[in-house]
Amino acid sequence: MPRACMSATRCPRCQPFLGEPLPSIEDMRTEKFGPPNFAGNICDSGNVTASMPLKGEYAPSPSDWAREQAEAIENSGGAEGGTHEGKPVIVLTTVGAKTGKLRKTALMRVEHGGEYAVVASLGGAPKNPVWYYNIKKEPHVELQDGAVTRDYTAREVFGEEKALWWERAVEAWPDYANYQTKTDRQIPVFVLTPR
Repeated sequence: MPRACMSATRCPRCQPFLGEPLPSIEDMRTEKFGPPNFAGNICDSGNVTASMPLKGEYAPSPSDWAREQAEAIENSGGAEGGTHEGKPVIVLTTVGAKTGKLRKTALMRVEHGGEYAVVASLGGAPKNPVWYYNIKKEPHVELQDGAVTRDYTAREVFGEEKALWWERAVEAWPDYANYQTKTDRQIPVFVLTPR
């Protein structure tokens, strides 16, 4: 089923200025637009977007909670399973760093201005979650927020930018602050920007 382009700003692939022609497939192959998506991501205007959805074999999470939450959200089109303790949850899909299989993880929703943050807390465990290594190897990820699924590019943030996103994350899920006190590692934060 096609997914809508949900860009909050003018998307050059999907919403050219009035009177501008749509970019050609050749133009969309350039670095500016990225590879064309022949999988059928279609904007509200009926134009094919240039994002490339993740493809591959799905490997369910060994964590019952993460697997059940992600599957409830996906199977219901975002209508069920979208909260944890009354707070919104998203589903992050990554490509396994070792297996190359698709991995789905339910995480707390941290969004600002069309970008999302994902916090590699693992509940304050001494090590990073597996999905941290997946993103480090392949920053192209997919995120489902409710009924909307989009492709994003993830990048780890540091310094002032991390502090700003950390503040937003703690506001969204206050336990993140508690998790940091449980571990000696600095909990990584990634920002996801629409592709």
